[in-house]
Amino acid sequence: MTSKRPKSTGNGVGSKGKGKDKKNDADSPADSVDIFPMVLTSATQEMFGCRADEDVTGDNPYKLLRKDDILQDMRTRAAVSDFSPAKQLVTDYPEEEILLVYDIDFIHGQSFYLVLTVETKDKMLSLPASEEGVAAEAVPSEVFVQEKTPEPQPWVSLGSEQEIEEESVTDSRPRLKYKISRARREFGARVCFSSRNAADTKDGHMECSSYQDRSFSLRQMERQSAVQAIPALHSSSTQTIWRYPKNMCTQYEPREFSEEEKENCLQSESLKNFVNSVAWRFETALQQNEIMDVFLDDWKALKEDDGGYGGKADTHLKEYQSFTDLHFSKEKTISDINWHPTINGVIAVSVIERLSFEDRINASTKLLLNPSLILFWSFSDPINPQLLLECPDDVFSFEFCPSDPNIIVGGCMNGQVVLWDISAHVERLQGTRSSGGKNMAANANAFAFEDKRAEETPVVRYCAVSAIESGHKAPITDVQWLPENFEVTRLGVPVENKSQICVQVITCAPDCCVMFWDIRTPRMATQPMTDRRQKAEEKPLENPHGVPNTFKHLDLTWKPLVRVALPKIDTSGEYSPLKFSLQDNTCDSHTGSNADRPRLQTERSEANPEYALLRVPSAKHVKPLEDVVSKFYVGTEDGELIYTDWKLEKDHDSGRLFSKTSTRLFLNDGYWSQSRPAVFFIGKEDGNIDVWDLLEKTHEPSQTQNITTAQITCIKPWIVSSKQHLLAVSDHLGTLHILEVPWTLRTPSSNEKLSTRKYFEKEVDRLVYFEKRMETRSKEKRDMEAEETRKRTEPVMPEKAEEQILEEALKDYKDYLALEKVILKDMGLLVDTDDSSDI
Repeated sequence: MTSKRPKSTGNGVGSKGKGKDKKNDADSPADSVDIFPMVLTSATQEMFGCRADEDVTGDNPYKLLRKDDILQDMRTRAAVSDFSPAKQLVTDYPEEEILLVYDIDFIHGQSFYLVLTVETKDKMLSLPASEEGVAAEAVPSEVFVQEKTPEPQPWVSLGSEQEIEEESVTDSRPRLKYKISRARREFGARVCFSSRNAADTKDGHMECSSYQDRSFSLRQMERQSAVQAIPALHSSSTQTIWRYPKNMCTQYEPREFSEEEKENCLQSESLKNFVNSVAWRFETALQQNEIMDVFLDDWKALKEDDGGYGGKADTHLKEYQSFTDLHFSKEKTISDINWHPTINGVIAVSVIERLSFEDRINASTKLLLNPSLILFWSFSDPINPQLLLECPDDVFSFEFCPSDPNIIVGGCMNGQVVLWDISAHVERLQGTRSSGGKNMAANANAFAFEDKRAEETPVVRYCAVSAIESGHKAPITDVQWLPENFEVTRLGVPVENKSQICVQVITCAPDCCVMFWDIRTPRMATQPMTDRRQKAEEKPLENPHGVPNTFKHLDLTWKPLVRVALPKIDTSGEYSPLKFSLQDNTCDSHTGSNADRPRLQTERSEANPEYALLRVPSAKHVKPLEDVVSKFYVGTEDGELIYTDWKLEKDHDSGRLFSKTSTRLFLNDGYWSQSRPAVFFIGKEDGNIDVWDLLEKTHEPSQTQNITTAQITCIKPWIVSSKQHLLAVSDHLGTLHILEVPWTLRTPSSNEKLSTRKYFEKEVDRLVYFEKRMETRSKEKRDMEAEETRKRTEPVMPEKAEEQILEEALKDYKDYLALEKVILKDMGLLVDTDDSSDI
């Protein structure tokens, strides 16, 4: 042990003197090698039943502790345990019970000390019985002590004033004088400042978060203090305490009417008049109960509306915790985030090199020596990662298996798909959580391990990796598990999954295709039955580096089951997918409620399947599922969102299989809130997060909050409990920020889901009306063009000659004169004459 132990003052077996001296000698009968002074916190005292001045006192300072309980406490709380400094001494102790002594006078420097030898324990336990008789003979029955007031004495110099003069500061030489000058032309000169982006330059910015390091502490060795002699102050009080409360009760018999009195009361006119007078009020109250809820808490409803919109409640995101590592995440960026499905407080992140394509080629040799990693962080130890997953290349996306959280799939930059099995390290991840159901923040600075070998973070090698020639030709940007309720055949047809275990994975990359992978052993149709039995009886070889044989049948031979192409709609070519999202009936594993998810997944993980024994079933023995929608959304590299189908269609002419044509939609990036249907979060390149609340504003975000100076790379929410929601945000500098969602952004209003649905229905109706209007305008345009075409196609009449036109005009004029003459005759204004005149 490195700590010094004070020497014992004596054995006290044969000493005679005052009671206090006997007590001190009885508390320290052994040599300093036999005892170990220590400090016990109040929590440890209550745990072991050795509370000071209650369980152990000055008269009875001894307490026997079980050795197994102390070792269990050191295994559970590790370095936080008060017994951890004496771990080796407790382990080497021969008996099952260790003696703990309460040192009330701090003779050995601490309030408690452990007895480390059996002889000293037996000796100390036998001392109180033998000393009772000696104390009875030595101490008289009555002792009278007369107190005297100390008389003041004159002060005698012992040289302290010389020490004070030596410690005082005096000038031993003349003070130095400095003169600072500046050119007059520089007075009032204009100063120009310029701004730059810290993310553009290397080492331009580094965030250094404060933390408590127990490896370095300042110990006070000497302290100067002054003492002023004053009369002793005594404070006394008295209070009567009722130490034995008792519950009192009384039983009595109710007074009741006799049968005659009851009959007279029921037949009385006063009772009838009372019933007739209150009957209408009683009926009105019953009707009101049917119309409105009389048990509704009006104050709670008012508080909800006030806090949700424009109230005094806090609406900003608060940073709960941040994780960064100076060795593993230095000069790297975080590409993906995933919360552990069953262990609360554990989150995994994948880090990649922050290099361009040319820099990556130039530094390829250096990158081979530094493998890519996935870091597991825990809230109980925010300084050191709890687990490291080794990757063949940088991982852009990974996900836990919904059926077995110990199985992890990831997509690499070189297009390979990787599988990990962390079953052997589950206890380490579970050991980092706070015990006893306490808050995680209470043990945020607790170290989980004290052994040097245990302090080293274990590195887990991948179990299997796909064949590089059969995988993607570009970095895999998204990977998801297919739900356990169905699987996909080689033609993309959804069929039932009899095992009810997630066995298929979907990946996408900018190489213009989406691939389906099956983790089961492929069915060998051409292999004889004898060869199959012989191969099954062969004992599998153990993998090097302690890698489990979970997916050894897939290592370097894994090929995709289905390859879905994404042809463009209007032009030739194909889309380059970056992200995809399945339909609601395919049960997205990230967007459900997290309240019952750990319990369900724990029940599934109790009987983990043997993946090496699973086989791909024949298409003849599976039942197709008609209610599963095979269409999904895909976000492309050009910023477009397409709606496509993974089923393959057959060309009736050539018989070849091809993918269906996609449907183009507009892109809308973001992550929805898991508790409020009208709220979603969007990360931006400038380090800000836009919080959208559709019930408050639909044309702009309700608030914008800055999280970091670098661009945000990934956002993942998580529900710890109904009163605590967390939002994980990673940036380009490799730092993981954990934000706590405020009450207003996690508590939905009374009819928020219905209001959000009506809003989307209204938007859908608007789009439908817009499409119909466009069709109507197109139809009108087509009719106008057809009318113009018809007019252009009509035969053209030949033009008349000038003589013919004059002749027709003269004829019309004569007809007009004849009509005028008839009218004038009818009116009597013109008399008929025999003579005809030419006009």
